Amino acid sequence: MTSTDTTPCPCGNPAGYQGCCGRLHEGQLAITAEQLMRARYSAYVLKREDFLLASWHASSRPVSLGLDAKQPLPTWLGLDIRQHHDVDENHASVEFVARYRLGGGRAQRQHETSRFVREDAQWYYLDGQMKS
Repeated sequence: MTSTDTTPCPCGNPAGYQGCCGRLHEGQLAITAEQLMRARYSAYVLKREDFLLASWHASSRPVSLGLDAKQPLPTWLGLDIRQHHDVDENHASVEFVARYRLGGGRAQRQHETSRFVREDAQWYYLDGQMKS
């Protein structure tokens, strides 16, 4: 067993990184939009810009996220999935709260409902709406 076999998954799944988001980061397709949401959160934690861009729908994908920039990036503290809703077999939404800290500041929350679309059996992040 390697050290990555027991590494906790950043998304909070007790299965561990390799049993959860690591599989998706290495190319396995997400079965649900929630699974992709968790893998995207973990990719932000691990600064996996390659995965984030590849899992973003082409119609709304930015050119870059700047995760390798020198500016202070958030320290991600945890993910709480509030709701997963399948609109139909190819559209879904996931409401989540991600907690983070910038520098030595207070913890903050990003509360968002994200929309996902499935094309050719692959889920993609489409866009999100921030909640207060």
